[in-house]
Amino acid sequence: MNKEDIKNLKKRYLIWFYKTAKEELDKIERKFTQAQVDRFILKEMKKGNKNSNLDKFIDDFEAYIVNKERLGLELKYEKNSLKPEYQFLVLKLNAIEKSIVKELGKKALQETKSLYEREMTERIIKSTEH
Repeated sequence: MNKEDIKNLKKRYLIWFYKTAKEELDKIERKFTQAQVDRFILKEMKKGNKNSNLDKFIDDFEAYIVNKERLGLELKYEKNSLKPEYQFLVLKLNAIEKSIVKELGKKALQETKSLYEREMTERIIKSTEH
């Protein structure tokens, strides 16, 4: 194998490793970011609700948000501190990012992050096509 082959193997591995670590962390963090968006939507729906027939649906959506927030807290916190599992994921992702910069450069880290975002967005789009 030449140097370029070795660099490509490392690049593919680091992209895969970044993706898997980021997905694990995102599974937790998205509970909180989604809940923020959901709370705004709920507030807007309550303001715009002129029909009492919709109250049950709005209440169900609010219960959904509360449950999502509870699940997020359970995944991230233990009593009043971060769970060791969560702390490990953050530490691992940071180390992977530093490794990408070391092996491939800062631009490669930005490209990796961009590839990840593109992949996640494409998954969302494709999942709604069916």
